[in-house]
Amino acid sequence: AECSVLKSSVLGRAVRYCAFLPDSFDQDKTRQYPVLYYLHGLGDNEQSLLNFGGWDVISELRRQGKVGDFIVLAPSGGHTFYLNSADGKMKYEDFFMKEFMPQMEKKYRAESTRATRGITGVSMGGYGALRLAFKYPDEFAAVSAQMPALIADLPKDFTSGGPGSPGSLMGDVFGSPFSRAYFERNNIFYFARSDSATSLKRMKIYFNVGNNDDYGFEQGAQQLDQLLKSRGIPHEFHIYPGRHDPQFVIRHFGDVIEWQWKTIGAGK
Repeated sequence: AECSVLKSSVLGRAVRYCAFLPDSFDQDKTRQYPVLYYLHGLGDNEQSLLNFGGWDVISELRRQGKVGDFIVLAPSGGHTFYLNSADGKMKYEDFFMKEFMPQMEKKYRAESTRATRGITGVSMGGYGALRLAFKYPDEFAAVSAQMPALIADLPKDFTSGGPGSPGSLMGDVFGSPFSRAYFERNNIFYFARSDSATSLKRMKIYFNVGNNDDYGFEQGAQQLDQLLKSRGIPHEFHIYPGRHDPQFVIRHFGDVIEWQWKTIGAGK
């Protein structure tokens, strides 16, 4: 893994990231690669893949010949939920789409075609991955999310919870005070219901969740599953035994990577 910083003019600061590169990267300086973006969860950082053992899983799959060579790009997302904040002060989505993707793909020799570009994430990053893919379906061929932070129906008292409640976890990204309208307009369900959702039919979609998720995200995941079904949008959805923890992620991470490779590595 190569970890460094990207100086962002959009955010006006440096953003940390890690690039996970296959062994062949330094051997053939002309070779281009499929790319998978990895978005970490709340309270984690750009080194998440190393910390929970995800990179070991990818390396082992590669050793077994189950996946080929691709690069993984993982930016630090802080508490941003990978979107532009309601007050307009922190335009993370703009940074990701307009700076991070093009600059990183150039630097790390990505093929830079939709067909070879995937995005995945965990928890807050699962929300980020689904939302970015659903909003920009022309950019990604495959999206996957593990225990994504999905809330279909905001409870009335959503923001009154104490520390650790979903409302407090959201921070001020959705406005301070919390803006229900901004949340609704940036929700994954909003994009799945929109007229442009038909374009999601050409994207591969996968998400999973634990049946005992500590934040109740399995309810949102089931609602997304139903919504996509009702709109005739093909997808793969699994509820597995488990909670909202790194153990759940690592248990099913190999499946996610193999699933991604089938699309972004097709024909490789």
